Amino acid sequence: MKPPAPQDITGIVLAGGRGSRMGGVDKGLQPYLGQPLALHALQRLAPQVGTVLINANRHLDRYAAFGVPVCSDALPDHPGPLAGLAAGLARCRSDYLVSVPCDSPQFPLDLVARLAAGLAAEQADIAMASIVEDGAVRSQPVFCLLRRSLLADLLQFLRSGERKVERWTATQRCVRVHFDDAAAFANANTLDELQQLQRRAGEPR
Repeated sequence: MKPPAPQDITGIVLAGGRGSRMGGVDKGLQPYLGQPLALHALQRLAPQVGTVLINANRHLDRYAAFGVPVCSDALPDHPGPLAGLAAGLARCRSDYLVSVPCDSPQFPLDLVARLAAGLAAEQADIAMASIVEDGAVRSQPVFCLLRRSLLADLLQFLRSGERKVERWTATQRCVRVHFDDAAAFANANTLDELQQLQRRAGEPR
């Protein structure tokens, strides 16, 4: 099995959360190095895939101004990243979808290529990034590449009331792809963490 080519992959930036740990603000629109977080993620992802989407549930006009299609959750109450994945799978026209969160603006420039290679090597249906942090292997479940054909199964899982990404991926053929640079996956759940990310971006690596 050959790895899927970039033109066979749609990328989606997940910006549909509540932002509860940031006081309820729309996290993807918070400024980072002079422009919205979600726009950084979009610009970093776009060269790695054929087309790009944004998943958002608020301020849709502001996200649409980024120049790519915006898709919202079909389920109410912002139920989490799985709902964003489902929205992307329903919207994309390629055989594969890859997701990144809006709040990790420095993810690897070879993220998609390495996930695609891992998926092909194991003949899996999902490839998920993982890192070593504090001596333990930690999955990064919102950085994942998956087949569009999984949509029906994912919708059934969501309708059962389940919400955890890894609980669903555990029911599929899922391979974890290791990345050495754990800092590349650092995210901003709070405004303090966002400020830390901005300070770190100015430091030599």
